[in-house]
Amino acid sequence: MAADRDSDDLINENLIESFRLRLRTYVAVDPVLDHLHFLDAEQKERVRQRARTDGDSAAVDVLIDAVLRKPHPVGWFQAFVDALSNAECKHAADYMRGKLPDPKVEAENDDCMRMIDILVPSLLDMSTKEVCTHCFSHELISKDDRDKITHLADNQGLRDAARELLKRIVRCPPGWYSKFIKILQDTEHQKLYDLLGGSSDSSITDESTKSNPVKESQESSTNQQHLDHKDTGDDTIELYRSESSCKDATQQSSGNAEQLPQEVRDSDAAAGGPDKADIVLRDYQMDVAKPALEGENIIICLPTGSGKTRVAVYIARQHLDDRRAKGKTGKVVILVNTIPLVEQHYSTEFHRFLKQAYKVERVSGKSMLKISFTDIVKKNDVIICTAQILENCLEESLQGEDKGLHLKDITLMIIDECHHTKKGEVYNRVMMHYLKLKNKNRLLKKEQKETVPLPQILGLTASIGVGDATKLESAVKNILQICASLDASQIRTGNLGVYSNEPDKQIVLVEDKEMDPFGDVIKRIMRIIQDDVKLSPTCELGSQNYEQWVVQCEQQAAKEEAQEVRVCVAHLRWYNDALMLSNTIRMRDAFSFLNKKYEEELKSKTCPEEDHVINITETERKLFNLFRDNKNELEKLSENQSYENDSLSKLRKGILYEFSTRPKARGIIFTKSRQSAIALSHWIQENDKFDDIGVKASYLIGSGDQSLVKPMTPAEQKDVLNRFRNGAVNLLVATSVAEEGLDIPACNFVICYGRVTNEIAMIQSQGRARAKDSSYIVIEVKGSGVTEKESVNEYRKDLMTKAIAKICALDPADYNNRIEEFQLQAILEERVKMATKKKTKSEDPLGVKLSCRSCSTFVGTGDDIQIIEGMHHVNLSSQFSELYIQKENTSLQERLLDYETNGSIACKKCGQKWGAMMSYRGIDCPCLLVKNFVVQIKDKKFSNFTKWKEIPTRFQAFNYIEHASHLTDEIATL
Repeated sequence: MAADRDSDDLINENLIESFRLRLRTYVAVDPVLDHLHFLDAEQKERVRQRARTDGDSAAVDVLIDAVLRKPHPVGWFQAFVDALSNAECKHAADYMRGKLPDPKVEAENDDCMRMIDILVPSLLDMSTKEVCTHCFSHELISKDDRDKITHLADNQGLRDAARELLKRIVRCPPGWYSKFIKILQDTEHQKLYDLLGGSSDSSITDESTKSNPVKESQESSTNQQHLDHKDTGDDTIELYRSESSCKDATQQSSGNAEQLPQEVRDSDAAAGGPDKADIVLRDYQMDVAKPALEGENIIICLPTGSGKTRVAVYIARQHLDDRRAKGKTGKVVILVNTIPLVEQHYSTEFHRFLKQAYKVERVSGKSMLKISFTDIVKKNDVIICTAQILENCLEESLQGEDKGLHLKDITLMIIDECHHTKKGEVYNRVMMHYLKLKNKNRLLKKEQKETVPLPQILGLTASIGVGDATKLESAVKNILQICASLDASQIRTGNLGVYSNEPDKQIVLVEDKEMDPFGDVIKRIMRIIQDDVKLSPTCELGSQNYEQWVVQCEQQAAKEEAQEVRVCVAHLRWYNDALMLSNTIRMRDAFSFLNKKYEEELKSKTCPEEDHVINITETERKLFNLFRDNKNELEKLSENQSYENDSLSKLRKGILYEFSTRPKARGIIFTKSRQSAIALSHWIQENDKFDDIGVKASYLIGSGDQSLVKPMTPAEQKDVLNRFRNGAVNLLVATSVAEEGLDIPACNFVICYGRVTNEIAMIQSQGRARAKDSSYIVIEVKGSGVTEKESVNEYRKDLMTKAIAKICALDPADYNNRIEEFQLQAILEERVKMATKKKTKSEDPLGVKLSCRSCSTFVGTGDDIQIIEGMHHVNLSSQFSELYIQKENTSLQERLLDYETNGSIACKKCGQKWGAMMSYRGIDCPCLLVKNFVVQIKDKKFSNFTKWKEIPTRFQAFNYIEHASHLTDEIATL
């Protein structure tokens, strides 16, 4: 009997080993572990830990090793098969039961999985929650799968959730592919449906079909595989073959071409489809590109929507082709200044047009690839990344920490939105490496030594700007400084001719409210607070100047430990914000903002620990009571629509006119703050008149965390933009995040609603209104100064045009002399800056003291602060752990690489927020924000630090081994 069992065990072991590769694909470890009872808790945790760090595929190997470990308990194999089946890993269970699919069906299923894997970047754009619901109803995923995907969508973003959904559906038995593309059709994802070969004349692979669109496409593309193995390598050839299999399906989506910008349609038509490598430029595009094609450093200045990025793709491809033809290696790096632009340039431009012949990759601060950026650069031909990642890598190379990447390794560097190449900006820091190397080459040349290769530079912008210039010569100087920073030999502008489309501009003036009882009550409260602490501002309540005055008062009070004043001015700022909001949006929205602030502040004064009480000062109690006493009156007044502001009335009229006079209206409203963007979007959605004429609004705000309002994740931003592109949303209410860079479809109208900008932002905003007969409308808002600023912007726009013309007319020798002068000046200024920085950084960390901004509690010295990954400042001292409380804060929860944030930490005494609790590789680390503290250096106090790097000292690096060892020692003693 025992011998029979040993024989069966051996057969089963061999069966599992034989299909180990299949199990890696088809098994989800977490649900399987829930049903696998013969493994102990420690083994299960080891598998789960591997899944968390390296993913399911790697964890399956650990799981299999645990299952195969001897001695086997009785019935172990059947228990394993049952666990697979109960965990909805039915395809894996079928393999273990010997129910193997027909080899042809299996091969076709593999091709379908491969198709999904290739098209992941495009499939991430789906409406994940809706598709997930349909996948559950069609039994492609389990209830646990659905819940996990929904949780990911709510907490980490739709793109992460989409990745998880795609990973789970491919684990199903053959037949899942046809169900999935039918779901895409049912959920109105026509482009994705077509992309996967789901059109009426294509057969869909499942166990019942006889044709395979993947293989057919591969066979039909055999004659087109003209790439040279010698130049590209086997991996590239294989990638080309795989991706060419998607060509037929992709070309079927050309029916939606009217949704693409005109320049995309022109190029695609000339090239025979978006996946062809040929790019045909318009005359003005080819004209601006010529110097760059000849190897010169230039700046291309073309309006928004005129195809700057397409020109850059063309130049990049020609650059790589030319170097390959000469037997040289080419390396193109595209720098952008925001994370969404990384993915956008990758998916819509560079990867799309270059993938057949070159390896293209993208890296951002939220990408796991950033930790191996040097290797990514070495292994790929084209790399799109945020500028900060490259700058960090260049700095590390200089310091000897990483000798893997230097500017000499890059042959072409493309800088998007290059008008940001100014002092203090990351683009400028990257180019400073370039200028220093150029200067070094000048000296090497004098000494007749070999020079170091420098990359060619290509800058892209819609408006280079004139800074604060009011005179032509100052404007010329400002632009020449940017040219010098980019080492540009010239600025290229183009005459768009028939492609030009200047929107009709209108400025709408508004009238003051005859009566403003809501605002009067807020002003009365503010004056009471001011009188209590004897403050006498000279600026108008509810203005931008008042806000600046409040910020200065708060900083001074924090420094002087005048806590009564500090608390009062903090409350004054909330009331001032509410006043400004009531002049921009509805009074009810302003009241809602104010009420929420007081609810949050009261909540911050409560502690989750029942035996602990946070101190509420007498001043705070008076301020809470003051709001409570006036709350009902404010709420009642806020609902009286007869007192609404005229700006909102003018906005309503403008939206109604645009949507009722255009058959297919599409527009953007630019507003100042995140609060107003969200509130205006809700106002539009709640208005039946807008609904009657087909207005479908949504908001788009930034992803940074510097605002009181929870930011949008890049995934959420992309979801909104995708809905704007496909028509599910036709009115976008946005902050400055939509001004530049993002790929936004041409609009019929743009409304600038009470938002003060500079001439660059104005040109970017106007550029969004590039559809035929479009309009650009500026609506005044009380206290914003928009009308005056818009006039100044128009003047500076004309000044910029004249300055560029004057620069283009300069004698080349004169131009070069001025550029060289600016470059040498910049290098000398950088030396002085670095010397000063080195000197100031010599402060002893022990001499740096931190105290709570609110109650002045001493929290530690600079010697207690340690830095994780060069950016997270943490304090793990035992003394500090006694000073704070931890609170859950779902808006802070984020998981990236080796760390995740799990909530906030606050002062145990007063409730002042100090930062976030970060779990770093299993260690809880209180991560501090310096803006929440007063910093004392020697005898001088500072309350205006917003970044740790502003403090003139060097903090020690985080010692993971030391802290991890300490924790494990503590666990061992338990």
